[in-house]
Amino acid sequence: MSNLNQAMGEGSILINQAANTWQETFELAGLGLVSSNRVTSDYTQQMIEAFEEFGPYMVLTKGVALVHARPSSAVLSTGLSLVTLTQGINFGVERFDPVRVVIGLAALDHDSHIDLMAELADIISSEEKVNSLMAAASEAEVRSILG
Repeated sequence: MSNLNQAMGEGSILINQAANTWQETFELAGLGLVSSNRVTSDYTQQMIEAFEEFGPYMVLTKGVALVHARPSSAVLSTGLSLVTLTQGINFGVERFDPVRVVIGLAALDHDSHIDLMAELADIISSEEKVNSLMAAASEAEVRSILG
């Protein structure tokens, strides 16, 4: 099992979810992190506040956002969630909008997630893999794409 799959605990992958705003996508990503016991519910609001403060730098490539906040007491363990959306949501980055894959990141500290980010970069730098994630119909499909 890849590090990415290990980082996504049970309940962390949500497929074909409906959202109308970027805030709702953060709530879904937060739900995946809470469900997999990576964070407390406070972390979702911290992610929203980080986006409001720093802007849409979290949109990494066409159709993909990596939503996160600073390490805090709301983080129980380093982990990821992944949400695919039924329709794209604009985050405010014209060249990459609309976002259809939202990845939630929770990190215990500033270093423990570096290897995960390297593996994730390999996935999201591949247009084919991103398109496969967008089209995935099950958690098993997502996990297969992630390795």
